Amino acid sequence: MQIIQNIRDKGAAIVIGVIALSLIGFIMMDAKQGGGSMFGSNSTSVGKINGQSVERQEFSDKVKQVEEQYGGRVTGTQVYQVRQNVWDQIVAEKVLTGEFEKLGIGYTGKEVVTTILSDDAPQSLKQAFSDKTTGQYDIAKAATWWKNEAKKSKGDQRDAIMTQVIDPMVLQGKYSKYNGMISASAYYPTWMQEKENAEKNTFANISYVSIPYNKVSDSTVTVSDEDIVNYMGKHKELYKQEAGRYLSYVTFSSTATTADTMKAYENVSSLKPTFMADTNAKNFVARNMSVVNYNDVYVPKSKLETQQKDTVVALSVGTVFGPYLDGKNIVLAKMVGVKTLPDSIKCRHILIATTNRETGEQILDSAVAHRRIDSIAGAIAAGASFDQLEGQFSTDQAAHKDKGVMTFDIATIQNKESFAPEFGEFLLNEKGETRKTVKTNFGWHYIELLEKKNPSPAYKVAYMAKEIIASDETVNAASSKASKLSAEARNEKALKEYTKKNGLQINDVPSMIKENDYSVGGLTDARQVVKWAFEAKQGEVSEPFSIGEQYAVAVVTGVEKEGLPTAKSIRPLIEATVRNAKKAEIISKKLGTSPTLESAAAAYQVQVATAGADSTITFGAQFINSLGQEPKVIGASFNKAYQTKASEPIEGVNGVYVVKVNSLGNKPADTPENIAMQNDQRAKSIMQQMGGWFQSLKKLADIKDNRSTMY
Repeated sequence: MQIIQNIRDKGAAIVIGVIALSLIGFIMMDAKQGGGSMFGSNSTSVGKINGQSVERQEFSDKVKQVEEQYGGRVTGTQVYQVRQNVWDQIVAEKVLTGEFEKLGIGYTGKEVVTTILSDDAPQSLKQAFSDKTTGQYDIAKAATWWKNEAKKSKGDQRDAIMTQVIDPMVLQGKYSKYNGMISASAYYPTWMQEKENAEKNTFANISYVSIPYNKVSDSTVTVSDEDIVNYMGKHKELYKQEAGRYLSYVTFSSTATTADTMKAYENVSSLKPTFMADTNAKNFVARNMSVVNYNDVYVPKSKLETQQKDTVVALSVGTVFGPYLDGKNIVLAKMVGVKTLPDSIKCRHILIATTNRETGEQILDSAVAHRRIDSIAGAIAAGASFDQLEGQFSTDQAAHKDKGVMTFDIATIQNKESFAPEFGEFLLNEKGETRKTVKTNFGWHYIELLEKKNPSPAYKVAYMAKEIIASDETVNAASSKASKLSAEARNEKALKEYTKKNGLQINDVPSMIKENDYSVGGLTDARQVVKWAFEAKQGEVSEPFSIGEQYAVAVVTGVEKEGLPTAKSIRPLIEATVRNAKKAEIISKKLGTSPTLESAAAAYQVQVATAGADSTITFGAQFINSLGQEPKVIGASFNKAYQTKASEPIEGVNGVYVVKVNSLGNKPADTPENIAMQNDQRAKSIMQQMGGWFQSLKKLADIKDNRSTMY
């Protein structure tokens, strides 16, 4: 079980991340994040992917695993981001698994073993079985673990190995095969290469008439809701959307006022005499519940935790500076001590370990280790080679490559939680000792102090800090204002009238809120608002929400169902496009079905123009110098039918066009070298385009996201 624990400890990020790192890169979906507590629906499912249910327990367990990577301290927007990442990973896994099954893509037990015993092993195993000296993956150790522990595992141990090592490895292996198949299918036939080269080298010289849309006044064209709906119906894929809500909100700040700040200043100021008189700064800081913990170390000026460094370092020991403002805190700073210390210390050591670092088990009696280290110290004192003895006897494998030599910064040495305090005390000793045997939790050390680098003043400073917080009066005032708005303005119209009358600002959220969102405009932790919005009706006004340091009152200004949006909501985005389409009909009708260049020009009093004399109009061109980006005009420029007569009216991006092809010419053929280079670029382009294959699979998948019933 120890190896599995190591995998959990060292490779926690792999538990969910191994799949995410490999697959989520192909997931280009908008963030749809949710948060809050578990309420509502009694369903055990939070969604379905291609008919496969995603159970609440499965989802919760994976979220918990990721949260454990953060030490269980996931807060704020991290909560929603973790949940979204887990959902994306589950979608990827289930969509891909379905494709693998359709194609018969598998990953055999033999392939699993081969992967474990190779440099392609999962990162979790590489971390668990890396050589401490070289950092390289120790295949022999992994093989021993697989044979003696993994294959014989049962119960919880076997489950842990499967979920944390084998299952992700198998999925990654299948994915690699699938991606390989996709990559191998990238082919650009010779006939297509030849055709494209010919088109690229063919250029057109045209005459044309351009009738800009502004030739038809906007006032003469009415865009009705029906027009917009009809246009969307012809372009459904462009405008299809999830269900959503449009919101506006009013906020009332509950942040600390000037009076609250002065109160905090006075409270901290009253502590200054006793802080200066108290000889135990650590206890004083703890007793008075400072928001800045006492740090019992000496640090150089550059590492002091204050912006008032120059003033603080000038303090004599025992004196106090402040109160002063530091961010949201009112602070007193007391100089506890001043020493001259190096910024780092270089030493070398030989370790006779008594404890296994990984298991914590005793491997050697302390008395035996003590005798051995004393013998080593005596041998060195008598002239024996340190390097030879270190290589022969030291059990600190990581230090072997530098022959036991190590360098530590001063802050690391003083950190008694992560650095052996007995070792640190010797390095910092003021007795002038340079050699000593020392006992730590790891075993017995022989230590030689080699160099103390860059000695300079170091300071131990205690900070007595209180956060500036809003008083009950401030919070209650904001809450009362929000409650009054909510009570007196029970619909959108009334809310607008109330805010105008009272000089309040309405914040309109420009983008549509989706069911699993967690932010609303400038309200970054507003899951409760989102949940309310999807239960409310259009025009409904909310009760006050407490969000951070403010109270918010929201109103639903629009309700969008799944599918195509309403004409009202989409109008600002496509009204101009629809209007131009109607203008195109008007212009085309006036021009007739078979206009000449001259008749078209006369109809709208414009000139016949030419383009392409510079050989820039090719089939692959992106724009025409005189017209801009007009792909339909470029296409018409190579229609041989328009060499004998003008085209019918062409609805373009910026207007309606009539085109006549004057001539088609050919540029000199490319050299074989250029053709080869172009073909290589085409192949790379195809590969890049195919890299979005997962997004295509996801669009085709039937995905039901019901996380909003859970959070």
